[in-house]
Amino acid sequence: QVQLVESGGGLVQAGGSLRLSCAASGGTFSRYAMGWFRHAPGKEREFAAAISWSGGVTYYADSVKGRFTISRDNAKNTVYLQMNSLKPGDTAVYYCAARFGRVTARRTDEYGYWGQGTQVTVSS
Repeated sequence: QVQLVESGGGLVQAGGSLRLSCAASGGTFSRYAMGWFRHAPGKEREFAAAISWSGGVTYYADSVKGRFTISRDNAKNTVYLQMNSLKPGDTAVYYCAARFGRVTARRTDEYGYWGQGTQVTVSS
């Protein structure tokens, strides 16, 4: 069983930056592909970014491409989401998720482990 704990959310003005962290425990972190999803009020939970277990492959939603960067440090059992040029439309609860295996995924049902989420609010 993998436990995931996100941190780093908060309130930021449009154009600002935040760095989210997700600390994993209870499993061999380097055997899990990781993803970041977000859930805004009134919308479905949506994919934001994913990274393979080695960190060598990354994928992004079109809405965040060029602004967000996903990375991981397997020695620290942590995955990060660097968010730059934030927009009010990025306001959401951000969740990290883990998927056993090296292949990344974009659907919520492909991830078996989820954190509790961290709120990101971008003011205009």
